[in-house]
This record gives sequence, structure tokens and C-alpha cells, in this order.
Amino acid sequence: MVSLKSAPEVLAELAKMVRVQRLKRGWTQTDMARRAGLKLPTYIVFERSGRISLLRFLKLLDVLDLMKDINEIGRITDQQAVRLADLMQERKRGRRT
Repeated sequence: MVSLKSAPEVLAELAKMVRVQRLKRGWTQTDMARRAGLKLPTYIVFERSGRISLLRFLKLLDVLDLMKDINEIGRITDQQAVRLADLMQERKRGRRT
């Protein structure tokens, strides 16, 4: 599958999403880092660049109660694949003579 966004663009969007969620809760960067068990400089770098380890990113999502969204990543693709397979099957039935 072709992506229209580069990896750095995706990372920047993820960092922005976390920042928006943090601000909605009225938390400072210090609050967020403390709640996630991260050092403040690590969190600041993440918000600025999107760079962070997967484990630390998951800690942030957990603090924001967004872990359930991660579980949907593979399922969405699987559902789309099933739908495509169903469409292909219907087409084959229509071609029979």
C-alpha cells in the first residue's frame, strides 16, 4: 500500500495528537512526563520532533486512555481485506456462463 505521508510527517502528527490531548486535560509537559514515568527532556523532544521509543509512546497513550485505539490498527486492515475478498468473489460468480 502506498502512503501519502512520510514517516517524519506521521511522527509529527502523532506528537501533535498527544499534545492536543494533553492540553485538553490542562496538563503541563511536566505533568504529562510525570504521569507517564518519563523524564521531562524525553517528553519535550517527543512533542517537538515526534521521536520516542515505542514503549514510551505506549506509556503516553496509556496515560491518555488511548491504548484501545492501538488495538484497532490491525483489525481495520483485516476487515478491509475481507470486504475486498468478498467483492472479488462476487465478481467471479457474475462471470460464469
